[in-house]
Amino acid sequence: MRIAILGCGAMGTVMGAFLTANGCPVDMIDNYQAHVDALNKDGAHIVGMVDKRVPVHALTTDQMEGLYDLVFLFTKQTANDEVLPALLPHLKEDSTVCTLQNGVPEPYVASYVGEKRTVGGTVLWGATFVGPGESELTQNIEKNDHLFEIGEMDGHIGDRINMVAEVLGHMGRPAKVTDKLMASRWGKLINNACMSGMSAVCGATFGQVLENPTARACLSYLGREVKQCCQAAGYQLPLLLNEQSPDTLDIKDQAMYEADQKMFQVMYQDMHTAKASMLQDLEKGKKTEVTMINGFVCQTGEQHGIPTPFNHKVVEIVTKIEQKELPLSMENVKLFPKEWFTYPI
Repeated sequence: MRIAILGCGAMGTVMGAFLTANGCPVDMIDNYQAHVDALNKDGAHIVGMVDKRVPVHALTTDQMEGLYDLVFLFTKQTANDEVLPALLPHLKEDSTVCTLQNGVPEPYVASYVGEKRTVGGTVLWGATFVGPGESELTQNIEKNDHLFEIGEMDGHIGDRINMVAEVLGHMGRPAKVTDKLMASRWGKLINNACMSGMSAVCGATFGQVLENPTARACLSYLGREVKQCCQAAGYQLPLLLNEQSPDTLDIKDQAMYEADQKMFQVMYQDMHTAKASMLQDLEKGKKTEVTMINGFVCQTGEQHGIPTPFNHKVVEIVTKIEQKELPLSMENVKLFPKEWFTYPI
C-alpha cells in the first residue's frame, strides 16, 4: 500500500517520523524545499518530549509520481485550492484521502476528491515546527489513550476506516474510530477556536495564555459560543477532558464558570510550551486559518441566529495582525470589551 502525508509541517513531520520508525513507511510531501532537502539528507529530527532522528523519504508536490492508496492531508486549509488539484492525478478511484486539518474541512475536501474518497479525523496531540528537518513534539503522547479520532462523513464504520485506523496506530497508540465524526470535529473545534485562537491573538504559548486572567477567561466564553453553534447545527459535543461532560461550557453561573476555567487549565497542563499553528503562521508572516476556524463558528452562528462576539473578535484581531495593523502582543486581550465578561476576572 502506498501512503503519503501531504503537508509535512510540524504535525506531518512528527507523524511521518513515527509511522516510518514503527514500520509503516510513507512519502512525506511538502513544498518547503529546504525542509524536504533536510529530511532527505539527515532524516526527521523530533525533539521535545522525545529526541529521535528517523531516516525518511521526502519530496515536493511536483515530484509526486504514480498513484497513492492512502493520503493524509495535513496542509493548512488555506492551501486546499492549490494542493487538492495537484493531488487528484495521483488518486485511484478507490483511494482514500484522510483530512487531519483543523476546523471542519471534510465537506470542502470532498468537493474536490469526492465524498466516497474522503474520511477525516481530529488530532489529539501537539507539535511545533522548529526548522528544516526538525519538529518539536509538545505533548507526551504516551499519556494518551488514543492520538486520533477518525470517521466517515456519513458515520459508517467499515473496512476502509478501520484500515486508516490501523495505519495511524503506528504512532504508538490506537486510533479511535467514531460514527460521529462531525460531532468529534466540533469537539476539536473547542481546542482550535479557544486555545489556538487566543494563542494567536496574544502572540503567546498555551502556558502564557493560561497565566493571563483575561486571556484565560476568553477561553470559556469562546467555548460557550462553540457549544451553542454545535448544538444549533444538530450535533452534540462529545465528552471532553477525562470523560468530563461539556456542560460546564454553558457557564450559566459562577460555579460553572470556575469549573470551566479549571478544565482548560488541566486540559493544557502538559502543553504550556506549545504554540498554536496560527501563531506560528503569524510569526512567519503567513496567512492563518482563522476564517476557517473561528470564522466557521461565526458563520454557523449567523446561520442560526446565535451571537458569537468573542469568535468575531478573534477573527478581527488575528486578521489585523496578518495585515500588520496590530502587533503580536498580550496587550491585544484589552480589545475584548470588559462588559462582555459576565463573571469577575
